Amino acid sequence: MKIEHVAMYVNDLEAARDFFVRYFDGRSNDGYHNKTTDFRSYFVSFDDGTRLEIMNKPKMADPEKVPDHTGYAHFAFSTGSKESVDELTARLEQDGYEVLSAPRTTGDGYYESCIADAEGNRIELTV
Repeated sequence: MKIEHVAMYVNDLEAARDFFVRYFDGRSNDGYHNKTTDFRSYFVSFDDGTRLEIMNKPKMADPEKVPDHTGYAHFAFSTGSKESVDELTARLEQDGYEVLSAPRTTGDGYYESCIADAEGNRIELTV
């Protein structure tokens, strides 16, 4: 088995789509809109076949994103090399995104960094 897609609600659907296309080489579909419920979504596809569904609908709850909680913690993108982790982290920081943890080798041997997207969602960059 494999994970086919992960889904997340966002406040700014277009900005979220553009973020994953611009920084992670995603390819977006044309989107979906349910006119009855005003639910909207995009599927962003990546080279390995994994997809991210980003979704929006009116009147969503938007609780504070605290670091330690149950549920979604982060998702990780493999960049292919330590140099790529460093470069993408620097690019995101230069473009105004918060670096939550700078590139480093963790205690369990991963080389990674962690950034927050425009809505505070945690995204890990790893080899």
